[in-house]
Amino acid sequence: MNEIKIFSPATVANVSCGFDVLGFCLDSVGDEMVIRKTDKKGIHITKIVGFDLPYETELNVAGVSALAMYDAIDVDFGFEIEIYKNIKPGSGIGSSAASAVGSVFGMNELLGNPFNKTQLTEFAIKGEALASKCEHADNLAPAIFGGFTLVKTIAPLEILEIPTPQDLYATIIHPQIEIKTSEARAILPKEIPLNDAIIQWANFGSLVHALHTNNYNLIERSLHDHVVEPYRSKLIPHFDAVKSTMLNAGALGAGISGSGPSIFSLCKGLKVAKNVKDAVEKVYSETGIKFDIHVSKINKEGIKII
Repeated sequence: MNEIKIFSPATVANVSCGFDVLGFCLDSVGDEMVIRKTDKKGIHITKIVGFDLPYETELNVAGVSALAMYDAIDVDFGFEIEIYKNIKPGSGIGSSAASAVGSVFGMNELLGNPFNKTQLTEFAIKGEALASKCEHADNLAPAIFGGFTLVKTIAPLEILEIPTPQDLYATIIHPQIEIKTSEARAILPKEIPLNDAIIQWANFGSLVHALHTNNYNLIERSLHDHVVEPYRSKLIPHFDAVKSTMLNAGALGAGISGSGPSIFSLCKGLKVAKNVKDAVEKVYSETGIKFDIHVSKINKEGIKII
């Protein structure tokens, strides 16, 4: 096999109480990429459709992660990368992660899968760091592993797969403004009050337990962010109105997706998720800000060949 086409999914990171360590994978939105072997050595980005991104390998997150893998193998050929970008950069649903993951997943398939999922994540971290100015894997891990993932440690990298309740759906609104991850990180405090930390890790632990036990009531009582949301929500127009609308429409919980501006909600059942979508559409259509909205079952498979 000399060429492969893949679907690299969008993801939601942090999930309110799991800043930098928790994320889940979406099913209804993602990038497509084509990876092929070429006689010319090295990594070459030959086509980008959708958004204006750099073709220079060292300046593109897909290129940087691909180079990290390429440096770890000994081959007499190279790879070409085509990127069909459906996830807007700066959207808060893992645009850079989808690119970083897509290149290494495709290369690995063409090489006969010499690397496991954790090793692929390690390569992809190098590309993600180009976009966010730090190494983290809360978007990368769910894109590769699927479902919910917990990044226990970065060095050494250890990723835990968390079960997904069968009837869990996500509704995500993406206001068409850009918030750069690096800037959203810069506004966060370096220290937080101990009481806030205690509340946060109690919510985080109970959310992980709720996912393991299919306890939707506990999911609802755990999706609260006392650490990041008070700061980042100020960057997102009409955040409070959207969040309250989602909750009033029946969502279990709602919060900032990644660094924003996307806002996610988790819902029990497709009917509730669609009700949340309809309610949010009605509210946000009155703001004058363009937006996209997605309803998605949690994607347990992750990145895949198409």
